Amino acid sequence: MPVDLEYLRRHYASLSDEAFLALDRSELVETAQKCYDGEVVRRKPIGGTKSLVQTADLESHVPGFENKPEWQDEASEVFSQYEAAGAATGPEIANARDALEAAGIPCYLDLSDPPEEKPPTRKPPRVWRLMVPGDLNQRATSILERDIFNAEFEAEWKTHLEMLSDEELRGMDPKVAFCGLFDRVERVTRAFDEEIARRQSKSKSPWFS
Repeated sequence: MPVDLEYLRRHYASLSDEAFLALDRSELVETAQKCYDGEVVRRKPIGGTKSLVQTADLESHVPGFENKPEWQDEASEVFSQYEAAGAATGPEIANARDALEAAGIPCYLDLSDPPEEKPPTRKPPRVWRLMVPGDLNQRATSILERDIFNAEFEAEWKTHLEMLSDEELRGMDPKVAFCGLFDRVERVTRAFDEEIARRQSKSKSPWFS
């Protein structure tokens, strides 16, 4: 029987701090572990606020949560999210991490303090950053666009179309409305084809030998 992810998220969110920490992550199936990890991120203490769940307690419940990988010095940020002042962090960055892991892209979460302002004012919220190896930055960004942001954009686009009159809809052409997007796809494809052709013309190129 498939796991109801939405039910699990609501269930974990409804638990008290003590009840949540009493759960044994190792006894959960893989899908439930991801929901559990997302709840860990959501319950992370915020700035100067107090929480029954301490940072160290949460981190100890997710293997490798704060362990930096060997490639950390060349890591690139592909997604970030501020901690909301006075409220728990939402699951967005955990969902982004899950999308990258599902695509086989190594990543880790980093929680950073923002640069201090001069003159000092109210302390700004910390920032969650999703990091990947530098050489996988482009691929990771595209994965997030495909699996997360494009779906959100599609929903907004559908809402916009539903608001148009019949006449306005008939006059709509997606290739005109998003000419920049279509042009980018053409340019990316053309640049790739030209680079393939350039390397093929060089007999000494080890890539095609």
